[in-house]
Amino acid sequence: MGWSETTGGYAVALDGTRVLCRNAAGRALKQVPPKLKDDAEVVRLRQLAEWLERHERECREQVDTWLVRSLPVPVALLARVWPDAAWQSALRDLVVAPVGADGSADTERAGFLRDADPARGLGIVDLDGDSVWLEPAEVETVLIPHPVLLEELAELREFAAELGVEQGAEQLFREVWRRPEAAEGAAGGGPAQEWRAYADGKFAQLRHATARAVSLGYRVRGGQAVCPLVEDGRQLEAAYWLGDDYPESEALTGSLEWRDTAGRRLPLAEVGPVAWSEGERMAALVYAGRVVESDEEKAL
Repeated sequence: MGWSETTGGYAVALDGTRVLCRNAAGRALKQVPPKLKDDAEVVRLRQLAEWLERHERECREQVDTWLVRSLPVPVALLARVWPDAAWQSALRDLVVAPVGADGSADTERAGFLRDADPARGLGIVDLDGDSVWLEPAEVETVLIPHPVLLEELAELREFAAELGVEQGAEQLFREVWRRPEAAEGAAGGGPAQEWRAYADGKFAQLRHATARAVSLGYRVRGGQAVCPLVEDGRQLEAAYWLGDDYPESEALTGSLEWRDTAGRRLPLAEVGPVAWSEGERMAALVYAGRVVESDEEKAL
């Protein structure tokens, strides 16, 4: 943005989300002088900067929702929002795959999103390194695949590094978890319905665990951190036990489970790859904030 004159011969401008200031002599200052904090032009730019930061965050969150919930996205919508710098930053270089008439994604035709145009469709760099267009007459919707669904993920990551890909939304380099064989059964022969790999994580106070979950973007309900999910069009949620005692009381984490919209706990063998990966990701991130005792403390 251009420079705007303020009181005292100063001028201010917005660089991204940062307000710049220069004095009457044209010298750039390290920060806006305190005496200008209530200047109408400075206030206007700071409000605009706050709105831009919020808009960028909301764009990334929306793209993350499309990815985590495996929601098909219309090509026309991507073309419409592409001119917006915040949307383009969140979408550029994400791997997208055409969605067929049967609702399945054609990952063999996937590529890195580089452009979007209402008339031409989506411009991508395909997995052979060629620049091609997914024309709107042929491809109406695309999927932003969760990395756990991408075959040869390690090779894709290497290819992305060669292309100098920097994704605004976490996709290719998002850590993934796959359901181990140990999750298939349970003691007594029945189907296992809970995963205890992240149980017994100690927090000095329950509010530390709940605050960590909220800071990571998860809801806390009924003593559990909750992550809403969609797998193959089916709505689910992963729930990780934190505790329901007083906020100041010591807490030990419990099991991780998955439920359908009716609240029925799913056998672990029925949990799909995206739901498993995102549920375990939530538990792992919260569990990482536990109190870790040293070997000397454990021996006491």
